[in-house]
Amino acid sequence: MSKFSKLGLRRAAGACAITAVAAIGLASMGSGNAAAAPLANGQKVVTGLDGESIKTSRTAESQFSVARVANNGLGRTALLSGTYAAQGSDGVNGKLSVKILAGCQIDVSGFSATTGGSLTVAPPSLTLSGGISLPIKPGEATIQDVSVTKKFKSGKGAAVQLSNFEIEFPNCGGYASARTIVVATGAKGYDINADDDTVTGEGTLLKSTLYGQPFFVS
Repeated sequence: MSKFSKLGLRRAAGACAITAVAAIGLASMGSGNAAAAPLANGQKVVTGLDGESIKTSRTAESQFSVARVANNGLGRTALLSGTYAAQGSDGVNGKLSVKILAGCQIDVSGFSATTGGSLTVAPPSLTLSGGISLPIKPGEATIQDVSVTKKFKSGKGAAVQLSNFEIEFPNCGGYASARTIVVATGAKGYDINADDDTVTGEGTLLKSTLYGQPFFVS
């Protein structure tokens, strides 16, 4: 069984790298729940050379496009909800993160992100409300982290739950679309040294990327 140790892999900065801005009105969020469009569930299993594995899944995902108060066609906003999970086989430790892949047809400028709603950590899951505001030039797409990294241990799962998570395209003059990405990385004995970010483990280093169903933001 091979061993590995790699320097320079940085843990996701998560909530530490984002700035606080005001979230949209809670009244709009309440009406959004009733009209949320469901998105397809998904799951994926990756297996290493020595039989170790990581399973990632996406369940109860939905989105709701929110009408902007200005109603000038120069912005798009969606509320995203869902549960995103990862579990390793016996002996496999790792980390789970959720990202948003988004793009806009015409012009988006400015950048900010927020956890302006609520953030509650309660093993084995993490619930995150708030939102992101995306910096996209015409014809471009961007990938943005939406949560802190959640660790999972041998044979046990971890989950991140998004609740009315706001995705804002502040100056989007055309159509906008987005999808989630669930990323799980791990190995037998997987660990990250807090002092120098050294990653250690045995056997195969596994990385699973699970893409969600694309959706349009009107």
